[in-house]
Amino acid sequence: MKEFLKMLRQYASPYKGYLAGAVLLNILSAIFNIFSFTVLVPLLNILFKVNSEAEVYEFIPWGTGNFKDTLVNNFYFYVSDFAGQFGLMNTLILLGGTMIFFTLLKTSCYFGSNAVMVPISTGIVKELRCRIYNKILSLPIGFFSEERKGDIIARITGDVSEVENSITASIAILIKDPILIILYFAFLTFLSPDMMAFTILFTPGFVWIMGVIGKQLKRGSLEAQELWSDTMSQVDETLGGLRIVKAFNAEKTMSKRFGNVTDRMRRKIAKVTTRQLTAHPVSEFLGTTMLMIALCVGGAMIIRGRGLLGGTFMDASQFILFLVILYSVIEPIKEQLSTATYRIPKGLASMERINKILEYENPIKDPQNPLPMDSFQDAIRFEGVRFSYDSSREILRGIDLDIPRGKMIAIVGESGAGKSTLVDLIPRFWDVTGGRITIDGKDIKDLAVKDLRSLMGNVNQEPILFNDTIFNNIAFGVEGATMEQVVSAAKIANAHDFIMEKELGYETNIGDRGSKLSGGQRQRLSIARAILKNPPILILDEATASLDTESERLVQDALDRLMSTRTTIAIAHRLSTIKNADEIVVMHDGRIVERGRHDDLIALNGYYRKLNDMQAL
Repeated sequence: MKEFLKMLRQYASPYKGYLAGAVLLNILSAIFNIFSFTVLVPLLNILFKVNSEAEVYEFIPWGTGNFKDTLVNNFYFYVSDFAGQFGLMNTLILLGGTMIFFTLLKTSCYFGSNAVMVPISTGIVKELRCRIYNKILSLPIGFFSEERKGDIIARITGDVSEVENSITASIAILIKDPILIILYFAFLTFLSPDMMAFTILFTPGFVWIMGVIGKQLKRGSLEAQELWSDTMSQVDETLGGLRIVKAFNAEKTMSKRFGNVTDRMRRKIAKVTTRQLTAHPVSEFLGTTMLMIALCVGGAMIIRGRGLLGGTFMDASQFILFLVILYSVIEPIKEQLSTATYRIPKGLASMERINKILEYENPIKDPQNPLPMDSFQDAIRFEGVRFSYDSSREILRGIDLDIPRGKMIAIVGESGAGKSTLVDLIPRFWDVTGGRITIDGKDIKDLAVKDLRSLMGNVNQEPILFNDTIFNNIAFGVEGATMEQVVSAAKIANAHDFIMEKELGYETNIGDRGSKLSGGQRQRLSIARAILKNPPILILDEATASLDTESERLVQDALDRLMSTRTTIAIAHRLSTIKNADEIVVMHDGRIVERGRHDDLIALNGYYRKLNDMQAL
């Protein structure tokens, strides 16, 4: 519960005004409810002659004698006086109308108290989702190599929904129900301290039994949410690999896998839900038991004519009012306990999974006082750079490399040699574990990450596009880009012609990940995006590796224009695309084993010559 209160304090602080309004409206609702029930007493006592003898009430001046006795007596006096003047039927209509009026006030306040809670619960959930999303944007690439995408989606959808349900329920526990319970208990104590003291004796046992029921709910709910994540991950994998699933006739295999996951989730949810369902009947049984015991004890005291502590006891009509109010107070207690034993533990289980994202410590941090960097003038230098994803194996081993401004440096080598890892260290997608990388003599760890990455543009082997228009994909990340600028970038990237062939031109939606375009077209949009950003440093990660010959020619032509005025770092498998590089760096097993121009490396008759001969063959 402490964890949940901490979460509420953190997210509900902007809504203090709504909370104050909810408190006030709930107080008024409880007061009007008490007034509406109080009208029952004269109906029973005077109109229907519950007492064996009709009593005559005399007005007692206020401030004299016992306040309770004076209040009850004068209330009866006014009702009986009205009945004497206007008749019993008119009195009945008056009391009935009074009860309807107070009930209208009570229900209006009840509605108002719930209505003002809506902005709180929806606002908290919106803030929570935004924090998760913004945290996802700020997390390093390494976090997502350890987490499944479907699991992250499940946390921002299903888990947040569970927290929303828990917040809605807990607000009633923290605001509405305590107000009702306190005011009702105060009124019951006012009616009969004897009966109230006897009733309170049962409350600890009531709470203990409900606590036993909900003890294991948090753990069960956590397991159920993890199985929900497995289900979402399965769906994500299926959508991403649907072409392969169909090509290998693996529909039944995937269906069986999905069925197994959902069946495990069904069994776990059934177990948790069954435990939840016990909360209401048990609380109903305990509440009825408490009510009947109070009825028997109170009835015995009415028969005896005196209370447990001596003195006079309530009359029959007051005792009925006591039972009505007691029943009203049992309802919020039952709801409070069932909520506390089910919804809050379930919400805490989801919050625990959400906090795994929110509380993740991002190792890629800005320095406290970053050095200024708004241009690239000299060179990028790797000085004894070492890197490993974990302690088991070192991926890069003592890399020393200079990349002068305006030069094209190509990096080649077999798969797993460390090429992509090497270039990923420059924009700090990962941090080096040894040595350092400098730009113009400044360690990149001393620069603000935003300033560092603003110097660079990326074109990857698999174009990363968004389900949006062509214009917005090219202008992505460039604020205030004009149509003229976007068109100019598209022309340089050899993309303008195919864009204009589309019915809507630059306003054409390209579908999920650019699915409505060919591979070459997607890659040319990626190049146009890099051209529009106009970075001084360009990183190409096998930008033409997956293209056919015609598309490669168009893309390579666009790349040549893009690279002509920039410092370029290109990873390449097709050696024909980097023959004219200023320097070719050959990597093997995390080390630089050869470097030089194409003809020089061929003459060395080493790793590069081997790669070249294999491609020529």
